[in-house]
Amino acid sequence: MTPADTGASTVVGAVLSPAPSDSRTAPGGPGYRRMSLALFLAGVATFALLYSTQALLPLISGEFGVSASEASWTVAAATGGLAVFVLPMSALSERFGRRTVMTASLAVAVTVAVLVPLAPSLPALVALRAVQGAALAGLPASATAYLAEEVRPRALVTAIGLFVAGNSVGGMSGRIVTGWVAQEWGWRAALGVIGVLAVACAIAFRLLLPAPKHFVPGSLRPRVLLGAVRDHLADPLLRRLYAIGALFMTVFGGVYTVIGYRLTDEPFSLPQGVVGSIFLVYLVGTVSASTAGRLVGRLGRRGSLYLAAGTTATGLLLSLADSLPLVLLGLVLITAGFFAGHAVASSAVGRTATKARAQASALYQSAYYVGSSAGSTVGAVAFHAGGWGGTVAVGAAAVTGVVGITLAGTRAAARTARASRTARTA
Repeated sequence: MTPADTGASTVVGAVLSPAPSDSRTAPGGPGYRRMSLALFLAGVATFALLYSTQALLPLISGEFGVSASEASWTVAAATGGLAVFVLPMSALSERFGRRTVMTASLAVAVTVAVLVPLAPSLPALVALRAVQGAALAGLPASATAYLAEEVRPRALVTAIGLFVAGNSVGGMSGRIVTGWVAQEWGWRAALGVIGVLAVACAIAFRLLLPAPKHFVPGSLRPRVLLGAVRDHLADPLLRRLYAIGALFMTVFGGVYTVIGYRLTDEPFSLPQGVVGSIFLVYLVGTVSASTAGRLVGRLGRRGSLYLAAGTTATGLLLSLADSLPLVLLGLVLITAGFFAGHAVASSAVGRTATKARAQASALYQSAYYVGSSAGSTVGAVAFHAGGWGGTVAVGAAAVTGVVGITLAGTRAAARTARASRTARTA
């Protein structure tokens, strides 16, 4: 059997059982800082572009005369496009290389970013955002697989956490910049500035990212790809991780799509620039994501997920208050819980998959962004129907799902352990 038939199985074997002469990089090793910074900047560009309209929804609603649920499609279209195309992009990544696909994806996405501020209508804006999301699909489809192949296993959670931290910085800076720029010059100028930021990140990414040393080209044959997808979906642990990623993102997408409407309305009535600055709480996500490796080391994967879910749920409850400090504290806890849970679940996918790692990661990302689209749309509809309490109810239901799925995993692990002990004593 050739490497083309097995995809990255040769590499995966090295990941699972590294030899003493393991040549992959680790913290302090050659190229690790460049690699980390490059993927951090890729994460910044991805989230800055993907959610660039989220803090601007009240202004978009005002210009086009549409409701919150209609304006939310500018977010849902981008995340939906990413969810649909992340699996095909992962296939291209397996064949042509992670760095090549990530570079091409960023190039197309930043080109579309130049056109987005010129959209003459809401349907045109939604269409451009869908194309932009589809282009960005190459980043999450390839980044985790690149790290899993180039970084030693013990450093993988930390490395992926830094990429996720880049997501949080991109989401934060994009919303803060758009908020203040839009307050002075309108939402179109704000989106133009984000496009310039993304171009700078894309150029730096390409210059910094080291060429892969452990990539083994896979096959583009549909039978091979579909077989890999089928195998991943047949794995109970991977299915649980995919569902957890989707549910965490349902909470996050719903909260941050609607929060701008709540804070610009009574009883807060905050100006657009101040609302954009609220997203400074993303810094909490940067910290929680980058420290996820230490959290797993202390509590284990499932313990970390329970803590992340509990933190998120507490934040949702606090956000119901009509006190701005309590709402802000609630957002801090929601953000910390979400990014920690996402970093833990996504890194677990990279370690669990035994072959075709890009497809395993792509399925997680697809579920994750389906959750984002669902959260953005359902959260906005719930807000329209029942106010902020409706959005919180949607988030609470998703967090309950995370806890239930993690509990099912805990029970499955306990059954496996009992069966193993019984087999040893038989």
